[in-house]
Amino acid sequence: MDPLLLLAGTTVVVALLFAFTNGFHDASNAIATSVSTRALTPRVAVALAAVCNFVGAWLGTGIAATITDVVDVAPGAPGIGVVLAGLLGAIGWNLVTWWRGLPTSSTHALLGALAGAGVVAGATTHPEMLVEQVLLPLLVSPLLGFVLAYAGMVGVLWLHRRSAPAPVHRRFRLAQTVSAAAMALGHGLQAAQRAMAAVVLVLVALEVQGEQDGVPLWVQGAAALAISLGTYAGGWRIVRTLGRRIIDLDPPRGFVAETVAAGLAYVAAFGLNAPISTTQAVSASIAGAGATRRLSAVRWGVVRSLVLGWVLTLPGAALLAVLAWLVLRPVL
Repeated sequence: MDPLLLLAGTTVVVALLFAFTNGFHDASNAIATSVSTRALTPRVAVALAAVCNFVGAWLGTGIAATITDVVDVAPGAPGIGVVLAGLLGAIGWNLVTWWRGLPTSSTHALLGALAGAGVVAGATTHPEMLVEQVLLPLLVSPLLGFVLAYAGMVGVLWLHRRSAPAPVHRRFRLAQTVSAAAMALGHGLQAAQRAMAAVVLVLVALEVQGEQDGVPLWVQGAAALAISLGTYAGGWRIVRTLGRRIIDLDPPRGFVAETVAAGLAYVAAFGLNAPISTTQAVSASIAGAGATRRLSAVRWGVVRSLVLGWVLTLPGAALLAVLAWLVLRPVL
């Protein structure tokens, strides 16, 4: 078998493995709040999230185009090697943070890893893309999530100020089925395109297609299946962090947090083609909705550890990708 095709095939498989790990790493984005408020059972929540992730992966490819613009891959084995090293760095970071129970961003892990591998390999990288499409959303989306969820929860409290808590909680438990599905669709829309972008870069390095030719249907379908299977496998360590350690959620706050985070995912994807972190969006939204009780109700020590994880993601994933490139370089 042609060694170049073997390398390309291996990299495509690793890209789908990345989508799978992305699914179980970020399954918590869609289900943590619904499970912690008992709006959905864990089994039903995971199944709902898996199906919606699969459907969401078919809703667009604009983010994949943005990700492929971060690094220009060279033709042949060196270009494919950069993609493979980037994927290995991102997967490594996902596994480390999953094991530690930290909900970090797989988007930023992949982009940081691709940039790190590209720099050490001497490829042309585009730092302006990282600033405009990664660092700015990194700062803005959590702030928006916190503020909008806080404001939304204040509105909910005012509208139901004269209502008995029990009936209100029952209604919002039902509503969380919709908000959880919306969150899962948004996650599928955002997350599956990371793997699509990696496979497209492999095809570009093989000179089978250009970066502007879009995402082939088989690539879209494979990424959708991989992320939905990963989601079904579940990410219970991170579910506990998001659903219970930040704050004890009730159904109204869970509904508001999911709705705000889903809205940010859709606006970023359809309006800006920006790969935001759904993990950051939902974490900040949970904190914002919870802060309406009182600021001290939010466990800020947990939030600080989440922020630390976000800050370390780009350099941490880049470092792992550099190590992967140094291991791969002799055989490319």
